[in-house]
Amino acid sequence: MKHIAVHDRPREKLERCGAETLGDNELLAVVIGHGRRQGGALAVANDVLAAAGGVQELTRLHRALLERVPGVGPAQAARILAAVELGRRTLTTPQRERPRFLTPEDAGAYLLPRFGAYPVERFGALLLDVRYRLIATRLLSVGGLDASLAHPREVFREALLAGAAVVLVFHNHPSGDPEPSEEDVALTARLKAAGAVIGVTLLDHLVLADSRYCSMRQMGLI
Repeated sequence: MKHIAVHDRPREKLERCGAETLGDNELLAVVIGHGRRQGGALAVANDVLAAAGGVQELTRLHRALLERVPGVGPAQAARILAAVELGRRTLTTPQRERPRFLTPEDAGAYLLPRFGAYPVERFGALLLDVRYRLIATRLLSVGGLDASLAHPREVFREALLAGAAVVLVFHNHPSGDPEPSEEDVALTARLKAAGAVIGVTLLDHLVLADSRYCSMRQMGLI
């Protein structure tokens, strides 16, 4: 960063003016820490953001892709991924009481910051009691870039082991589009039928994106 005045370098600017005054690239430059021979940390940060497609897309950027950016080695990639995960966790405040899921909005507010933005599809279930209070959250499968495997057997086995009366399943779409696919709709039908047989209610199936979701219940599919 030899071409940037000392007082305008991201770390010095943060100390002088506060983190809220820094741009996305400047905040990322502070996390990265140092640059490369052809440019400083700010240049590396700009390249990382370009590779990701913007700061919001960092949640879906694979470590392998990060390490392809010139100036980003294993240590820098680890810092970036850790910072993204810390940011995610600031949105998930500890609950004094068990969360209760009476509406799709309740479920969306709980699930989006935890599972909404990932580079691969992840399928899980909220296991609930008869009053729709959370007993446990189970992540049941992690798929590839555009596919995740889920089977009613795994869902309801976890429900029975936990003594759950109700399940709410969810998965994310790495594409950022929460519109359910035909496979999502078919899986929902199988889960509903399996739950009816064993006496565990399927409350909803949420498809998550970054900041949006689709509820199968709201769509009239449950």
